Amino acid sequence: MHKLSWLKSPPENFNTLCADLVHSESLIEDIRCLIGFALSMNQANRLYKTINKLDVFSNDQYAAEFSRVKLGVVSNSTVDLLLPALFVSALRRGVLLECVSSDFDQVFQEAFNPSSTINQASVDFILLALDYRAFPFAVNTLALATPEQTSIDSLEYLKSIVHAFSEHSGASCIVQTLIPPPYSILGNLDGQMEGMLRKEIASFNSLLSDFIKTEEHILLDTMALASNVGISHWFDERQWYLSKVAMSNDCIPLYTDRITNLLAALRGKSKKCLVMDLDNTLWGGVIGDDGLDGIVIGQGNPRGESYHALQRLCLEYKKYGVILAVCSKNDEENARQPFQEHPDMVLKESDISVFVANWEDKASNIRYIANVLNIGTDAIVFMDDNPAERELVRNRLPEVAVPELPKDSALYARTLSDANYFETIGFTQEDADKTKQYSQNSERQQSLKSSDNLDDFLSSLNMEMSVSPFDKLGRKRITQLINKTNQFNLTTQRYTESDIETFESSTDVFTMQIRLLDNFGDSGMISAVICKQTDHVWEIDTWLMSCRVIKRRVEEAVCDILFAEARAHNIQKIIGCFVATKKNSLVQAHYEQLGFHQIASAQEEQELWAQEVSEYQFKKPPISIK
Repeated sequence: MHKLSWLKSPPENFNTLCADLVHSESLIEDIRCLIGFALSMNQANRLYKTINKLDVFSNDQYAAEFSRVKLGVVSNSTVDLLLPALFVSALRRGVLLECVSSDFDQVFQEAFNPSSTINQASVDFILLALDYRAFPFAVNTLALATPEQTSIDSLEYLKSIVHAFSEHSGASCIVQTLIPPPYSILGNLDGQMEGMLRKEIASFNSLLSDFIKTEEHILLDTMALASNVGISHWFDERQWYLSKVAMSNDCIPLYTDRITNLLAALRGKSKKCLVMDLDNTLWGGVIGDDGLDGIVIGQGNPRGESYHALQRLCLEYKKYGVILAVCSKNDEENARQPFQEHPDMVLKESDISVFVANWEDKASNIRYIANVLNIGTDAIVFMDDNPAERELVRNRLPEVAVPELPKDSALYARTLSDANYFETIGFTQEDADKTKQYSQNSERQQSLKSSDNLDDFLSSLNMEMSVSPFDKLGRKRITQLINKTNQFNLTTQRYTESDIETFESSTDVFTMQIRLLDNFGDSGMISAVICKQTDHVWEIDTWLMSCRVIKRRVEEAVCDILFAEARAHNIQKIIGCFVATKKNSLVQAHYEQLGFHQIASAQEEQELWAQEVSEYQFKKPPISIK
């Protein structure tokens, strides 16, 4: 398999297709097609130059389709060759990336100088692309640790750089684990004996992981990445001696893809749902033709074990919050039978949040699944063994991620895992409960269909809302909501955990975290509000809500609480701001529907709405407040 094994190989006329972009009548669609291939470094560079030459993203309409990230890059190696691959890889993940790089091997100087290029660039994140050669224990050595220097010394060196960047730039740092060089002195003992570089690097990586857990920074596990491809393939001494590039050309696309996975996760662009075909994808054979006894799944058969492994991986994804759905061309009764009756099936019906088996085209069914789950189609991964079905979905739903499954089912699980669609920067209990909550939401929708009217249905839910200020316990989940929520998000402001902590203790900021439960279960934290106070006015800086509770009058209950609290705090007026994005048109009329009136705005890209607290009419939806 090639390094980007989940992507299709580029066509032989790739260079011509790049050149033809100048004549394109559907530029973004054509660019999306080209970035969807497994591009080499040279191909990524060609596409990058073409996009820049055409100045594509000076067009706000095109740029609005992507989340913007400004990334500072510092390194002890040459990074110029990485930047085109970073840009193209980020586009593939829905991120429009702007890179600001420092001069070669100027990491310490950039960090400690408040006026340095990186510190003055107002970057969102800083990538510390440091390999083992940047650290005190590995100066002028190949396999022995430098005398008098330990992993602890090297970690303290890194900490000083991270803290300096935090102080002078305010940005979070992406720090990476170290990969030991492919040299050995005593073989197996190199990883066990004091004074050996391999042992010191292993110790450093462990200490780094512990450090990151206590800090507002992000870990990039390059050691795990290099282990997948092989350390001997990761390093290329010729590249280092010739141009001081820290890794082989073949590994650069994989490295840049992993970096942009993190950036996408930080911008809420990770995938949420895995939609699975059935026949010859989750089991061998065709259930409608071969019957329950004829399909291949389970132990004792090489092919059956490969499907068994894929199902185990899918179940493990579910454990960590990935929603599982089925989309199969089948009679529904036949399709459900293996989940209900086959003893070797790892996945059960209860693991599937939405089960669709019919003879409609799969693109339409995927849209239906997204609608039932109340998520965007860009949050979906579609897995199917049939090349024709994959191509149809790619053409009709280009925002859906469609891994290119190999012919051998033994490689299905590896391919899906390598794609790293479900990258996350943190994990909470609410993430673990997510699939249960989406299943409950599906049950609510089915219940709504059987109700005479919406008000009766909402009353029958017995919804109970709990409200409290931001606190340490909810901080991580609040940060996740702020950085992932796009549809019901009035301003799409993004904040870090340290920002949230600052809001918690500020006397000029009013905050609310809102949770909801009903007859079908606990939806967890579903909304967050941040109001900034000036004199006797609250301006709503952030108001967002999970898509799981849209159209349940939850926003009316939140608004009632907001105005009740405003009266208690002697606030005279509340001002709400709406900043339009490509994804939040759902809430364009939000403030108008709540009774606010529009006022003039100094900025063209935003609308301002105001409501006098004394004149507010309480909505009183059928939700009890706790």
